Amino acid sequence: MDGQPITGPGPERGIVFQNYSLLPWLTVTENVRLAVDQIFPEKSAKERADHTASYIDMVKLTPASGKLPREPSGGMRQRVSVARTLATNPRILLLDEPLSALDALTRATLQDEIIKIWQKNRTTAVWITNDPDEAILVADRVIPLLPGKKGATLGQEIPVSLARPRDRRALLSVSEFKELKIQLVETTPVPRMEP
Repeated sequence: MDGQPITGPGPERGIVFQNYSLLPWLTVTENVRLAVDQIFPEKSAKERADHTASYIDMVKLTPASGKLPREPSGGMRQRVSVARTLATNPRILLLDEPLSALDALTRATLQDEIIKIWQKNRTTAVWITNDPDEAILVADRVIPLLPGKKGATLGQEIPVSLARPRDRRALLSVSEFKELKIQLVETTPVPRMEP
């Protein structure tokens, strides 16, 4: 990163896993606040509390802010994980199927929120997804993972040049969206030259 090798974890990289990765003895607020306190120690306690509350509100969990992770639903727990990572304002956002456990409405809302944050901060995001619609909605380029006899390989990059902001309802009637989806779904492995 910035020309230097990455040798360990760092605050400039945030990750949202498929599972919740929440500390079970901390409330929703405390799970998010833990990350905020580590990343922004120079802020006052009130600023950190307000920052934490704004991200909990962003994922629509204010009513559950005092609950322990075992109390909310699985989808709500994943929203806590998303809020915790986004609240740290990382330069690189790594997302490993972060919304796969969520209902369709919550998933769409968080897709839009993550896109807004990306547009505001121009954060580099690497988003792993099995959903071609999601890939095209959020990405500037898609690199498919392809099965192979000797293991999976990366396919050829598919640029996504659809104008931003992207409206998911409007995209359904855009021919370029349909063509990109077909191209992505029908992608086959790129032939490799044998040494």
